[in-house]
Amino acid sequence: MSNLTYHDRVSARDKPLVWLRGEVKTPPFSANARVEAGFLLRRLQRGELLGLPHSRPMPGVASGCHELRIVDGDLNWRIMYYIATDAVVILDVFRKKTETTPKSVLHDCRRRLAEFLKLTQPKKGASRASR
Repeated sequence: MSNLTYHDRVSARDKPLVWLRGEVKTPPFSANARVEAGFLLRRLQRGELLGLPHSRPMPGVASGCHELRIVDGDLNWRIMYYIATDAVVILDVFRKKTETTPKSVLHDCRRRLAEFLKLTQPKKGASRASR
């Protein structure tokens, strides 16, 4: 897909995707799962709030965090994301092998989100210093 085609489909109001970890590609995703993931991410970019069965809140990571649920034949993929005011932040992409999300994934997502917020939030007193 050329840049021109892509930009024709992306509105200036759409939130960009900020990838902190992971990717959605074939393989390991099947072509159908990759398309489904792209479709759901596009809906998030346009401001839609998704619920089950496509997305589930993950308050164990932080308020505003969710996981996209992608069924890929016998495999289950998860895309952990955070809805920021100006972006959809991808915290991780992983294959889910058990019913519970691994503690290491939750810990890493919390850490990545904290780093992202630290870098993107205005510093206290910054507006006064620029006067």
